[in-house]
Amino acid sequence: MSYHSAREDERVTELALRAGRGDRNALNEFIRATQDDVWRLLAHLGGPEIADDLTQETYLKVISSLSSFAARSSARTWLMSLARRTWIDNIRHERARPRKSATEYEDAAAEHPARGADPGEWSEMIDARALLDALPADRREALVLTQVLGYSYEEAARIAGVRIGTIRSRVARARRDLIQHQEQE
Repeated sequence: MSYHSAREDERVTELALRAGRGDRNALNEFIRATQDDVWRLLAHLGGPEIADDLTQETYLKVISSLSSFAARSSARTWLMSLARRTWIDNIRHERARPRKSATEYEDAAAEHPARGADPGEWSEMIDARALLDALPADRREALVLTQVLGYSYEEAARIAGVRIGTIRSRVARARRDLIQHQEQE
């Protein structure tokens, strides 16, 4: 299941190649075409509260690396690999410094949803996010890449830097974990 057609992936890859050769318009188009997917991946992996910063860091890496992009994989796959590495770097950085405080889901759920929003939907969103966050990071990453962002198992494996069978087993385990959690309620 892929949310991007082969034609769209080819267009994005061509934009990346042109941007790597110095075409600023191609760079702007490349960012516009990919920014939502990068943000969604990072929001699912690290949380929406840091997704903007991680997305910006990802594109800073992209800009400095585009000249060496050789299109051995699609530009989207390459970009998601950079986003994933940015997230991992952030985890390492966060672990190295002392934590002050973090908003818990209960605190977020106690806040009022946006005006006009269905409170039931707000609660379901918090519940879904809590379920995803409860998964081990490797399973959450595999599930988000394949089921939320729509990458093929092969593309997800390249992004995560693992074998395709590893992605398949992580997705299967994540699904099993989610089902078990639902059955316990």
